Amino acid sequence: MAPMTSSSPSSPVSWDAFAAAEPVFADTVRRRFQLYKHHVLATLRADGSPRVTGLEADFRFGELLLGMMPDSRKALDLRRDPRFAFHANPGPDAEMNDGDVRVSGRAVEVTDPEFLARVIEDADPPQPFHLFRAELTEVVRIGLDGDFLVIDSWRPGQALRTVRRK
Repeated sequence: MAPMTSSSPSSPVSWDAFAAAEPVFADTVRRRFQLYKHHVLATLRADGSPRVTGLEADFRFGELLLGMMPDSRKALDLRRDPRFAFHANPGPDAEMNDGDVRVSGRAVEVTDPEFLARVIEDADPPQPFHLFRAELTEVVRIGLDGDFLVIDSWRPGQALRTVRRK
């Protein structure tokens, strides 16, 4: 019997690291998020059940930033358990010609005063606010190509994987 190998997942990465590893795919994902203002963030409640809420995607300074109102439930969820999934708004097109995109990973609260000052100067967000930086563990795009469902997926330390299903 062959020895079992363990394939532990790589550490989460910043948006910039993802974009450096897969620039074309990252551009596709970013453009898909930028089609609409509001998207859906999934977090975990204290009891482990999912919570989904609306949120805007902010690509700034090489990061995917998630800004939230002070003490919002989603911010408190992420402070307690940083795991998240962020799904791009599917839009009004029932055919989903632009594909279906989501990212998941860990949200790390930004507390660095200099970085927060840069965001405030550049974006002028309503204050006060919580700001989280997305550390990605998976990026997925699902689309159609004729009669085929095409699933592109990426994880840190791995090459972009494409699966076609009929």
